Amino acid sequence: MSALKKLAGQTAIYGLPSMLGRFLNYLLVPLHTGKFLPADYGVVSDMYAIVAFMAVILPFGLETAYFRYANIEGNNPTKVLKTSLSMVFFSSATFLCVILFFTDAVADIMKYPNHPEYIVWMGLALVFDALSAIPMASLRKNEKAVRFAVINGVNIFINIGLNVFFIYFCYNWQEAGVSNWFTENLFDPTIGVGYIFIANMVASGVKFLLLLPSYGHFSLHIDRELGKQMLKYSLPLMVAGLAGIINETLDRRLIRVLLEPTLGEEGALAQVGIYSACYKLSIIISLFNQAFRYAAEPFFFSKEKDKDARKVYADVMHYFVIIVTSIFLVVLFYLDFFKLFIRTEAYWEGLKVVPILLMANIFLGIYYNLAVWYKLAHMTLYGAFMAGIGAVITITLNLYLVPRIGYMGSAWATLAAYGGMACLSWRFGKKYYPIPYNMKAIGGYLGLSVILYFISIQFDWDSLGKTVLFNSMLLFVFVAVLLKFEGRNMLRLVKK
Repeated sequence: MSALKKLAGQTAIYGLPSMLGRFLNYLLVPLHTGKFLPADYGVVSDMYAIVAFMAVILPFGLETAYFRYANIEGNNPTKVLKTSLSMVFFSSATFLCVILFFTDAVADIMKYPNHPEYIVWMGLALVFDALSAIPMASLRKNEKAVRFAVINGVNIFINIGLNVFFIYFCYNWQEAGVSNWFTENLFDPTIGVGYIFIANMVASGVKFLLLLPSYGHFSLHIDRELGKQMLKYSLPLMVAGLAGIINETLDRRLIRVLLEPTLGEEGALAQVGIYSACYKLSIIISLFNQAFRYAAEPFFFSKEKDKDARKVYADVMHYFVIIVTSIFLVVLFYLDFFKLFIRTEAYWEGLKVVPILLMANIFLGIYYNLAVWYKLAHMTLYGAFMAGIGAVITITLNLYLVPRIGYMGSAWATLAAYGGMACLSWRFGKKYYPIPYNMKAIGGYLGLSVILYFISIQFDWDSLGKTVLFNSMLLFVFVAVLLKFEGRNMLRLVKK
């Protein structure tokens, strides 16, 4: 139980500042959707869906390889760090040269020939993020959670602050005819959604500057033998990451491509914007998944040699499922309040994707838990294989469903992909690295949360008050079940 308490503490330190910042970032949704039409907002979602692939490629999956090889007895952690930094530096420098020298060609390929500046801004943001990846991993490995959280928080708050400054204050000043130094020198209303990319670029640049001390004694040096071993371990993880990006973001690109022939470019981008805005209502589980991953990955590696390690891994999964199923019900039972973050009602037609995407993110979090087996067993090729299967499911179902049922097809494809990956990982893990997960309890809590949600939507109450009251009663039932079966264990966990 003390190990679980330590993990919970690390998750809180890593996660709470990040979750607060990301939640504030989530509050940008009403700012963006209130200022930009769905078609314009669709440009942002489309661009981020594309650049997400490079965000995985540039670090080569070396963050996890760094954790693994820095913890192997006999390895010099400093040598592992320098080799990792050097390989990421070379990949980032190559990418930056391509972006700067072939901007127009890249813009044409990405279908933004009229806005090559988007490519430069997001390209620089990607380079800054890649150069920050290993130093941030080093902070996690050395359990410098507070510094990690502060740097992450600064990055997020700068991004939010610049979004608010340009999109709220500057636009309002311009519309009100206010003339000042900012509107005359820093603001051009024709840039539009480009300010979202500028904010991202500046925030990523500041994050890199804060991490420059990690490069204080840096020299370009790659230990060839160590580099080969690390790449052999990390490249399958990179492939898995690319497949994961396909699962996570390709749906927005496919919605645009598949619906353009019937709806036209603006209509298709509007559908992307609606889907993306409603997708963000599943952000609470996504945020918890992210915070959990920050803390869990180094924790899993550090516990590997303990005699009760596998029991601890099983307990982590158990409590993880309890937390995410609780979040699932809270968001859906009070969706009438959460939807108000999307200010324009034109987006609300997409709310029907929210329960599907919430459950999809639950399975993604379960997959993150299950991934411990192939990382510890040095069988990262299985991670690439399973993520590849998920990508095939994503692409196939999107191609089949989106032309027929629109963005609902993308939501179902996401659930099928993450659910399939979780099931595959559980089956392979049982064979190669068995962990005693309590599958009855996990299945029970998942099933109960879904049943309670279906009960809630069977009743169409004539007032919001009655809806909230009834859903609160259903939530109380879930909490009562948790206390019945988990109360003693939770109390013991808190006391230790």
